[in-house]
Amino acid sequence: MAPRPKAFKIRSLRGPQKYGVAGRSLPELLRKGGKLLQLSFPDCRLCLSEDGTELTEVVSDIDHFLNTFYTQKDDIVEAAQKLLSDEQAPKRQKLLVDLIQNLSENILAESREEDRKWFEGIESRFKNKSSYMRYSCESRIRSYMKEVSSYTSAVHPAARAEYKRITDFMLDKLKSVKYNGCYFDRREEEAVCLCTTEGWFSCQGPFDRDYCLCKHSINPYSNRESRILFSTWNLDHIIEKKRTIVPTLAEAVKEQDGREVAWEYFYQLLFTLENLKLVHIACHKKTSHNLTCDKTKIYRKRKRMRKISK
Repeated sequence: MAPRPKAFKIRSLRGPQKYGVAGRSLPELLRKGGKLLQLSFPDCRLCLSEDGTELTEVVSDIDHFLNTFYTQKDDIVEAAQKLLSDEQAPKRQKLLVDLIQNLSENILAESREEDRKWFEGIESRFKNKSSYMRYSCESRIRSYMKEVSSYTSAVHPAARAEYKRITDFMLDKLKSVKYNGCYFDRREEEAVCLCTTEGWFSCQGPFDRDYCLCKHSINPYSNRESRILFSTWNLDHIIEKKRTIVPTLAEAVKEQDGREVAWEYFYQLLFTLENLKLVHIACHKKTSHNLTCDKTKIYRKRKRMRKISK
């Protein structure tokens, strides 16, 4: 006898209640005709064959299901808000709040006038979302520069003047590129920005992986809560700033012995995407990375003066 197909049940929260425009119920707003995916209350059965041959159809149906959310989002938001007004279960409240928030967000709005809720708590000098996000990125890079400069007191006394000279070079470079604020500015070109043109950021995974296993993503341009949550994401140094880069720079200055320190190499490690990864807080590993600077790049070869024959 052939094995029976696996069944997955989707049950309603409260049964078939009427909400939304023209008295339509929430399931009616989401219903998609088909044998594999039907959202009908009080009970719905989604069947998959044991060998998974119908998986492609299920994926197609889920895609259609997701598209329905955005083509009829106003009706769904209205229905979900009415459900939420009577809901007592914390888990269901969270699901409904997330649904309402995601469908109500004003992603494409830029100015304060277009999305005043997004700007709550932000100084009036910021007139659009992109300028604030740029400032947010600049602030992070500035804090890295302050850490590098504050390390001067720990440098060998005989090398402090040279160390300060190098940090001044770095500061001038950062000023010229506006502290790399372009990384968070969705108006920038794709080559220099970490987000899409709509403002979606994706976690790049922990320092020891090439990608994020959890597929974390966020759009701080969408709503105030997402903007605040984005502040918990880290621009993480693959080769660590405090444990490795800065001490190595200080040691290189101390031991240069007539050689010229390649400060541009350290600049790239400290302030650019050569060594920075944007990571969700859950992907930010605070354990020692056990990575070192490339010894072949610490010093720059001095140019030899060529004699000009008469």
